[in-house]
This record gives sequence, structure tokens and C-alpha cells, in this order.
Amino acid sequence: MQMKLFLGIVIINTILVALYFVWKICDKKSNRRSMVICGLVMLFCPVVGISFFLLSAVCLRIFFSKPVDLADVIFSKERKKMFVHADEERERNIVPLEEAIEVTEKEELRSLMMNVVRGDIQKSLAAISLALNSEDTEVAHYAASVLQTELNKFRIYVEKQYTMILAGGKEMLSCANALVEYMNQVLEQKVFSEMEQRRYTLLMDEVCELMYTNNSAYLTSNHYEAISIRLLEMEEYDLCKKWCERAEYHFPNTLSTYSSQLKLYFNKGDKKRFFEVLEQLKKSPVVIDSETLELIRVFS
Repeated sequence: MQMKLFLGIVIINTILVALYFVWKICDKKSNRRSMVICGLVMLFCPVVGISFFLLSAVCLRIFFSKPVDLADVIFSKERKKMFVHADEERERNIVPLEEAIEVTEKEELRSLMMNVVRGDIQKSLAAISLALNSEDTEVAHYAASVLQTELNKFRIYVEKQYTMILAGGKEMLSCANALVEYMNQVLEQKVFSEMEQRRYTLLMDEVCELMYTNNSAYLTSNHYEAISIRLLEMEEYDLCKKWCERAEYHFPNTLSTYSSQLKLYFNKGDKKRFFEVLEQLKKSPVVIDSETLELIRVFS
């Protein structure tokens, strides 16, 4: 009797599994992989497998078949402007990093230096260099160590990329573009000695010259402005003028083109050329920023 009962359960279970397969095959939306897994579970686990899936379907129908309330959901594509009030308490406690290094107490200065190092160090080299003069010898030593490490990384990276650029190849222009942006980010902070600053500025000029010779389209107005200002800082007026003239040719109606020329003639003390460029700027559609206005006010 037990054997007959067992065989009867197995036969009935097999028939139900077969019916399940037929039902799922007829349903084009069904997942075939899920169908095979469920069918095998029900086939090799008589009664238990079918009971499990049947009970799951009943629970799903009872507890999870309620319609979703979408009354508070907005599907409109119209943009909404969100006005968030400024955190006044936080804003009052924010000061330039350079000022914080000058006035912060020893214990807080050490914590400040740790926070600076955890961030983007390359953008904070100038501030870190100010800590070299700190009365706290530990802070000064730590700043010197961090600064030396980053400058060595800069030197190694520049030499490696410069060698790759001279070797030529398909990636030469993209490498040169990345190198110029990388060098400018560090050189504008003026953390090198005057001799080394000049060396890398002239190297940056050489890389820009290679880009200009091979494909001037790779040079943007930002590139022209960057190399012009770096050369101007080294009082390389002739080289600076060359890039200013090239910027004027390729980007005539750009603020950086005019501002670079104004800074050049301001530093040279050439009032005639300064006011000629200023007159051109007034007639152009370019909007003058506060820095250029201040330069004009001082020279006038």
C-alpha cells in the first residue's frame, strides 16, 4: 500500500509538472529559465515543491497585489527650481587656507595640515609651502616632506611624458595636451625656485610649440592664456607676445585673448599698445570681468 501510495503521488506530481510546463510554454511572456528551475524543483521534490510555489503565489496575490498610490508622484517634465538656504554658520567659519595657516594655533594647525593632505594636494601646494615658515617645527617638517614628495612626482612625470612626446606616435598630441594642463596647474602656484620655475615654463612653451606645429586645433584659448601668463611671470616678453598674437588670430573675440595682451603691455609699461588693445576690447562683444576692470583702472 505504501509503495502504491508513493507511486500514485509521483505520477500525479509528474502530471502536474507536465501541465505546468505546457502552461508556461503557451505563455509567451514567461521566463524560460525560471520555468525550467521551478519545474525541476517540483519534479524532484514531490508535493513539497508544488506546495511551496502554490503557497508563494497565494501570498503574493493576497499581500502584494494592492494598486500603488501614485497621487503624490509627479511625472511632469517641467523643471522645478529648488531654493536652498545657505548654511550661514558654516560659511562664517570658512576662511582661505593661507589665512588659516597664519592664524591657527599649533594643535589646530596640525589637524588642518592633515586635512589638506587628505584632499587634492596638487591644488594646495602653494598653501602647504606657507607652512614651511611655521613656528611649529613638526608642521614645517611635515609640510616640507609632503611638498618635496609632490614636486618629485611632478619632475618624474614631466620628464617621462616629455620623452614620450619627443618619440612621436599617434598619442603625441593627446599626451602633450595633458602635460600642458598638468604643468600649468602646478607652475601657477609658484612653488619651485626661480631657476626651476623658468626651466619648466620654457619646457611648457616647447610642448605648446610642438602642438601648434603639428595641429594647432589641439590648443584652446585656455592653453594660450596659460602659456602666455607663465611666460609673462618669467619676463619672457617676446615669447609671451608670440602666443598673444597667435591667440588673437585663432580666438579673436575671447576675453582671455584680450586680458593676456593687456597684462603683457601692462608689465612692459607700453601704454600705447595697452590702450590700443583696450579700445579693441571696448568695441568687441566680449564681457569684461572684474580682474580686467581692475587692471584697466590701475593702469589708467
